[in-house]
Amino acid sequence: MAVVSSSPSAESAPSLPGFREVPKTGVIFVSSEAEKKGYRGGDPSWCNLGQGQPETGDLPGAPPRLTNLPITEDAYEYAPVAGLRELRQAVADFYNRTYRKGMPSQYTADNVAICGGGRLALARAVTALGEVNLGHFLPDYTAYEELLGVFRLFNPIPILLDHERRYHFSVDELRKEILGRGLSALLLSNPCNPTGRTIAGSELAAWVATCRTLDCAMIVDEFYSHYIWTDPDGTGARMVSAAAHVEDVDKDPVVIIDGLTKNWRYPGLRISWTVGPKKVIDAVSSAGSFLDGGGSRPAQQAAIALLNDDIVTRETDAIHKAFTKKRSFLLGALEDLGVRVDLAPQGGFYIWGSVENLPKGLDDGMKLFKAALDEKVIVVPGAFFDINPGQRRVKRKSRFERHVRFSFGPALPTLQLAMERLQHLVKTHG
Repeated sequence: MAVVSSSPSAESAPSLPGFREVPKTGVIFVSSEAEKKGYRGGDPSWCNLGQGQPETGDLPGAPPRLTNLPITEDAYEYAPVAGLRELRQAVADFYNRTYRKGMPSQYTADNVAICGGGRLALARAVTALGEVNLGHFLPDYTAYEELLGVFRLFNPIPILLDHERRYHFSVDELRKEILGRGLSALLLSNPCNPTGRTIAGSELAAWVATCRTLDCAMIVDEFYSHYIWTDPDGTGARMVSAAAHVEDVDKDPVVIIDGLTKNWRYPGLRISWTVGPKKVIDAVSSAGSFLDGGGSRPAQQAAIALLNDDIVTRETDAIHKAFTKKRSFLLGALEDLGVRVDLAPQGGFYIWGSVENLPKGLDDGMKLFKAALDEKVIVVPGAFFDINPGQRRVKRKSRFERHVRFSFGPALPTLQLAMERLQHLVKTHG
């Protein structure tokens, strides 16, 4: 029986002795295919709804954008592998002020490691895992596939989420998975990329408590944690973090990964952090000593001021005002197009929808993606989010082959133009 790759790409790398074919993540694949059609980053004639970044320019009410990186005399030196201590402390202080006021256990610089971007932080974390079973959810972030497949010490275990249940997964189900499959670690994005499903409030507290009780490490990718569109507990929270529910920062097995990429809208700075128990931070820093050697000193120096409360508040307010409008527009436009949205995104800036009701030839994620390229619109086929680390699962068809991820990261005029083009595509197809 043939093993079918979960990567929708049929493109093979050049054959070279000793090297393997390395698949592209979803966003990189769609960008590469678009480039074959003439796409270049920043080209205003294209509508990139496949992009995994927010608009990075000025937003009404947001603080002024960082426009330069001062180069001091020491900036030419290596930064410590764990990151500049001043930035590590600034990150710890941000979490304590935002999520842990009045709690006896507080994060310190020793609970934080800095590195060059989210994928690298995830790579450090999974490198530090032992020979354990690690649970991960389907669908989830495309880059997890290779990260969970290339490091062979641990065994990735998929946990299926159903669109019929709007991707809900109860605490009781979590407990059964941990006990029944012998999980020692769990990896998830929260809010979820691509579904927008968000675990927050008392539900998130229960997840953290369950992992604490069952000694299961909870590795949480919180890169979209300032893009929150629901308020499950009526607290008015606009940001979500598992840090709010940790009892002891050095004992609870909660590891948080975040950075400036999405929540501060600075993807190009490549600044991320890992927050967790000191022993975990020591381990991921040791992994960094041979994986990457540490991040950019000038970028880290510039990042310290961005964690100021006033900047965080103004930036988050601006994000909510601008992205709420874009979310509302794209939800309505996709519904008019005939896309079935299983769950209006509770967080993040993606809409995950089924195209099965579109005309024949557009009712498949990869087919719609290819047809949309001719209209200069980029989206991401859903099959990329059916992550299959190491190709351990044999599958003939992806459960998400009829799904597509649409980003409302771009500016509103870009979204409007994209939907005009997709409406034209659907009306004239066939």
